[in-house]
Amino acid sequence: MPRRPPRALRATVPDGRDDYRTSTLLIGACPGPPVCAAVHTYLFVDGLDVVARSDSRMVGLAPRRLLRPGGPLHPTDMPHVAAVAAESGPDPGPDPLTVRVRLRGETVIWSDLMYPGPDGATVEEVRFHLVQYLGEIERAYAAAKVSPACG
Repeated sequence: MPRRPPRALRATVPDGRDDYRTSTLLIGACPGPPVCAAVHTYLFVDGLDVVARSDSRMVGLAPRRLLRPGGPLHPTDMPHVAAVAAESGPDPGPDPLTVRVRLRGETVIWSDLMYPGPDGATVEEVRFHLVQYLGEIERAYAAAKVSPACG
């Protein structure tokens, strides 16, 4: 029986899921009044609304605040905590929804997450290809700049 290289043995975890697979980020924006009280972002990771699945009382921050160049979602060499949503309503709660953003090579990692994935298992970390991630942030920011209503 031929011996397999160590890397081949570690290609998948026992349940068949690849813990290091990359996710896809899609960012949308609510237009604000009359649909909602204020303009806010939607953060979809692999098609799932991260904010709504994490805490249904929260809404994403304004696109210009969240997506601006050098803003909270932009990865840096030093890991940082980014507020991505706050409690909706006239008196927002003191605890925003946060993610830890870090850059490792060509991979952007969001950690400190706690939302149910498509299979019901808790998602604690997601990884994105840097080019796709930055491209989506730039696209969403440019779309938000076109709309004067965006915060």
